[in-house]
Amino acid sequence: MADKFTLDTNILIYAIDSSQGNKHTLAGKLLVRAAIMRQPLMLQSLNEFAAVVTRKRLMAASQLVKILQYHEKSFPIVSPLTEDLFAAVRAQQSHNLSFFDALLWATAKRAGCHVLLTEDFQDGRSLEGVDFINPFKMTLRELKSLIANI
Repeated sequence: MADKFTLDTNILIYAIDSSQGNKHTLAGKLLVRAAIMRQPLMLQSLNEFAAVVTRKRLMAASQLVKILQYHEKSFPIVSPLTEDLFAAVRAQQSHNLSFFDALLWATAKRAGCHVLLTEDFQDGRSLEGVDFINPFKMTLRELKSLIANI
């Protein structure tokens, strides 16, 4: 279990949105597992989470603050650095990523993550040692194997 993984914003959103059925259940389990394992969480994912929750009015601001505080206590939060900004610009140009996806990738890479669990990136793609994996496309056996090996 030497490898690290991180969660994209969509996992955080599904974890609080019970209307998402199986995605909600799986995202909640992934979030708890990541917290238990003290996996890094990118500040960008929390920023985007807060923006989506606010824009879609998924909960009151006071509840959002409590969830953000929970994440702050449960995860090592990794902020982007200037070096991540430059790496993101390069990745945006050379790997055809959106800027914010590239910034998330660069920050996760610097944090030592080898897996980014996300629904948004191209599933199965690997970029400079970081694999983009859509957990919602995996069988339960594949997902258990992945988590057991990271």
